[in-house]
Amino acid sequence: MTDTSDVNLMQGRTRRGGRSALRRKRQQRDHTMLPALKRRLPLVEPMSQEEVEKIDDASMAILEDVGVVFRDDQAVADWKSVGADVRDGDRVHLDRGLVRELIKSIPSSFTYHARNPANNLPFGHDHSIFVPMTGAPYIRDLDDVRRGPTLDDLANFHKLSHMLPVIHSSAHHIVEPMDHVVSHRHLRITYSSMKHSDKTFMGMTTSGKNAEDVLDMCAILFGDEFMETHAVVTGNCNGNSPLVWDETMLSAMRAFNRRNQPVLCSPFVLGGANTPASTAPAVAQLNAEALSALAYTQVIRKGCPAIYGHYLSTVNMSSGAPMAGTPEVSLMNFMIGQMARYYDVPWRTSNTLGGAKTFDAQAGYESATTLMAVLMAGSNYLWHSAGWNEAGMHCSMAKFVVDAEQCAMGYRMAEGIRWDDFDEALSAVRDIGPGGHYLGHDHTLAKFQDAFFIPKLFDNNAIEQWAADGSKEITERALIETRALLDSYEEPKLDVAIDEALRDYIDRREREIPAVDALNTEH
Repeated sequence: MTDTSDVNLMQGRTRRGGRSALRRKRQQRDHTMLPALKRRLPLVEPMSQEEVEKIDDASMAILEDVGVVFRDDQAVADWKSVGADVRDGDRVHLDRGLVRELIKSIPSSFTYHARNPANNLPFGHDHSIFVPMTGAPYIRDLDDVRRGPTLDDLANFHKLSHMLPVIHSSAHHIVEPMDHVVSHRHLRITYSSMKHSDKTFMGMTTSGKNAEDVLDMCAILFGDEFMETHAVVTGNCNGNSPLVWDETMLSAMRAFNRRNQPVLCSPFVLGGANTPASTAPAVAQLNAEALSALAYTQVIRKGCPAIYGHYLSTVNMSSGAPMAGTPEVSLMNFMIGQMARYYDVPWRTSNTLGGAKTFDAQAGYESATTLMAVLMAGSNYLWHSAGWNEAGMHCSMAKFVVDAEQCAMGYRMAEGIRWDDFDEALSAVRDIGPGGHYLGHDHTLAKFQDAFFIPKLFDNNAIEQWAADGSKEITERALIETRALLDSYEEPKLDVAIDEALRDYIDRREREIPAVDALNTEH
């Protein structure tokens, strides 16, 4: 048996070596992407089964009695071919039996394939992925200045997406590259997504032809045959609430679905403006809109992957401005999660949203509220997970990296309780005994990095230490970290022949496409 003096001496030696070991571990950077989040916490489901069925019945009644306008001749012809009731030229009335039969063929899960197979992602059911924001016409840059973005700014965001472990996708136009004409941007944006990251990405759906260009570039990267059986890119198709789908979105949807690639079927909800000013009826309407698009994907190609989507905000009834982080948005997310699981389809939501004009307390509160709600709602595709502020008008470089850290914290929480070292840790209690501490114990040293999440960008030091370090607030610390990340970036090189083929394709299409400036954004 070891006496008390031996134990104290052993702890003292271990503690001194332990602290330097902990410091070394803190200084190490690991950019390896985290696997898709496998959620192990109970979900928040505020509706009873009877209430779920009440929303379903109301949505189906809207589809049958009110109908949905499909402003697209091809879509109208497609609906007629499967027996839908089309009135007044483009108003499609959908029988609930037809809708249910069509959405049954949507896969409830699939795998996203990246150019680096190590970054493939299981998707659907209890798996979630974090995707950064897109569509910002302004940037808050490395000097925290709000300005128009360039293609180089977009490349920096794609590099950050590649390096931040919790971010699972490089998305597409995180910011709009204003130094390129709109009609050519989809080509440059797609190439940037492919070049600067080897994770999965999104494809532009700003027109049917633009979507076809994106998919042609995906075929160069992955191969046509591979795309026939593997999801490699995600499209987004926004509805025009209330109850309208337009030709731009529908033509892009067809381009993706014909190549067997998933689309987000996303009603654009401004609660109280383009939906009823009440939470449950608003969900009934957007559910009808989403179901009509999900069903149409299966008219285009039976069995192709599709994702129940939406963009949610409520409207300030005194000003008309969209609001993020409100209680009703959280409640709608909880409800939509239940509806998606009722139909057994994967679903998308929006994450870390903020309406603040700078990266201030409002931005933090709104983003944290949104993050917690979407995790507890069980969303699969957590879009806008980094950078979103000013209601999507700008992407903040500071907020981008802090949002990613917050998502990593949410990821750790949603993984649930770990029991793998339970017995080993209890043995440490016996080793230390009353009045001791665990900092130098072998179990602490072995488990330090994953025992408790340690935020890098939050300052938990005493105020004296904080002042001695320069009294840096979160925005300044985040921008310092962003610069350090970009300085350490290493490009995941494309295959030389593929890179050349992509560049040749872009050169040819830019010669063929007239240079036009007209903006069409996605949410």
